[in-house]
Amino acid sequence: MLSLPTWRCPEWTLNASQVNTSSPEFIEEWQKRIRELQGAIMVASCVQMLVGFSGLIGFLVRFIGPLTIAPTISLVALPLFDSVGNDAGAHWGIAAMTIFLIVLFSQYLKNIAVSVPIYGPEKKCTTSKFYLFQVFPVLLALCISWLLCFALTVTNIFPSARTAYGYLARTDTKGNILSQAPWFRFPYPGQWGLPTISLAGVFGIIAGVISSMVESVGDYYACARLVEAPPPPKHAINRGIGIEGLGCLLAGAWGTGNGTTSYSENIGALGITRACTSSCTRCLPFWPRLERGGKGEVGVSQLTLISQDSSGEHPKSATETMM
Repeated sequence: MLSLPTWRCPEWTLNASQVNTSSPEFIEEWQKRIRELQGAIMVASCVQMLVGFSGLIGFLVRFIGPLTIAPTISLVALPLFDSVGNDAGAHWGIAAMTIFLIVLFSQYLKNIAVSVPIYGPEKKCTTSKFYLFQVFPVLLALCISWLLCFALTVTNIFPSARTAYGYLARTDTKGNILSQAPWFRFPYPGQWGLPTISLAGVFGIIAGVISSMVESVGDYYACARLVEAPPPPKHAINRGIGIEGLGCLLAGAWGTGNGTTSYSENIGALGITRACTSSCTRCLPFWPRLERGGKGEVGVSQLTLISQDSSGEHPKSATETMM
């Protein structure tokens, strides 16, 4: 939507080094775009809530299969290649090292246990085996890459000239943002002004909402398969899509500039780390509870992700706490 000629940034805002970001003119330039996004997101979220809470998505789920979901997710992800290329192109060496570390930790070191100290009421201080590389492959890779960039920045190996290649890999390029940001800030609805609505913006966001709903249905089934839970029934999918629409409505009211949805990358992270949280437990409030007699589906259930043995192939145990 913001690529339309109406919303293209003025020429005088393109050079960040020559723009006074605290000037009223500059503030109004970005705030009016946020207000336009707010209005479009709030209207489109109402459509998503209608589709979810009315049960329409449950009726249409019979037509949403792998042949529908896979192209949709691919089309959603394809436009991200430009952003990935631009960000990784800031320094291809650091980007390649980060990718290498993620693959190394998640695929080759995932079954290596690390001894970590723990404290318990009975044994006091002791050690326990923890699969660090399996649980935190992405976080470890990012931290190592950042520390390397920090060392190369302190030693001035990275260039200090803004136009030089590799300058954006320095860790101090945006250090002034932290020093200027307030310690505490409380967002509230309408903080950027009264949201504006345009037909082009609403239809553009509705197109994104439709693809988001298709993607979310696939995420629900993928998540259920990863935790070895029953496939989500239609009424659970209806509630999930409706709650996502409600989240979009609140996000639009608060002026975040984006909606909320289930994220396919997070489902992939479940497959890599094999953990929902640090305690391997996640409560799914819209998931069904299967009765012992097999009749009906009521209430909610608390699902725990399967813990694996050292080979990473066979589950040790699984528990399900009924609520």
